[in-house]
Amino acid sequence: MKILVTGGTGFVGSAVVRRLLHAGHEIRALVRPDSDRRNLDGFDVEPAIGDLNDPSSLTGVCAGCEALFHVAADYRLWTRDGAKMIDTNVGAVRNIMEAAMAADVSRIVYTSSVATLGIPTNGVPGDEETPVSFDDMIGFYKQSKFRAEQEVRKFISEHKLPVVIVNPSTPIGPRDIKPTPTGQMVVRAAAGKMPAFVDTGLNIVHVDDVADGHLLAFEKGKIGERYVLGGEDMNLRDILGAITKIAGIAAPKFRLPHGAVLPIAYLAQAWAYVTDGKEPFATVDGIRMAKKHMFFSSEKAKRDLGYQSRPAQDAFADAVDWFRANGYLK
Repeated sequence: MKILVTGGTGFVGSAVVRRLLHAGHEIRALVRPDSDRRNLDGFDVEPAIGDLNDPSSLTGVCAGCEALFHVAADYRLWTRDGAKMIDTNVGAVRNIMEAAMAADVSRIVYTSSVATLGIPTNGVPGDEETPVSFDDMIGFYKQSKFRAEQEVRKFISEHKLPVVIVNPSTPIGPRDIKPTPTGQMVVRAAAGKMPAFVDTGLNIVHVDDVADGHLLAFEKGKIGERYVLGGEDMNLRDILGAITKIAGIAAPKFRLPHGAVLPIAYLAQAWAYVTDGKEPFATVDGIRMAKKHMFFSSEKAKRDLGYQSRPAQDAFADAVDWFRANGYLK
């Protein structure tokens, strides 16, 4: 089957491309003219030049394709222009779904995020049915993904578009060339640049398991349903301990209260604005999100799709090995 993949040059998207190729599918990858295509080097992929935020450039990109995997998204935890991020992620969904509808694509997998899901207050993991609203979304990235998923649901309900939604948790692994915010955490920890931690938690999943989950959702998922593609719930202290052990350095020992870190985040952001510098090492939204343990259950995907995930340790090891081999760890 011929499939169009957006975001195929990125971390999760390139893993999805490799998984689909391994399953015997023919891949067309939507790429911008200036995209870094290293993650597609050596793979038999047909490039299609276009920009998700330029509808005119998407004319015909789905022609001849029976399916679409929309993986692309602007994934950052800090930006100078939050309204633009929301417009970008929501507009991209609208534009590519309209292109798919015009081409009569028969099956679509949309990559959302656990960022759109609710987090229970009683300590149990969240899932696809945990109540949540836009007001619960902390930061522009989560807000943009929430609005984007709402846009997808509108296409499903109003236009009967055949979309299955997947919600990956926190992917970690090789080929995170950017790197993503999660990859930056791994690099900093493995380089000994995270001497302290706050009390928070994440659900860690190997990026290749997320890619497997995409294929399973494509093959077995029910239209209109969403599936959490997660792995292992871990406290940040244990995450950093696992990474530093692989890197062969001492683990951070000091826990900082959120209230002590928040003023530092405000100062770091202010300095980034004033100097027009790069993303600050600590962000206000990041600290606000860290007050919650972002734990999630993948039981629905396991039950309905046959989804499985490997231990988080494997994801950390593959990530550190790749970052070291590619010069990210000096």
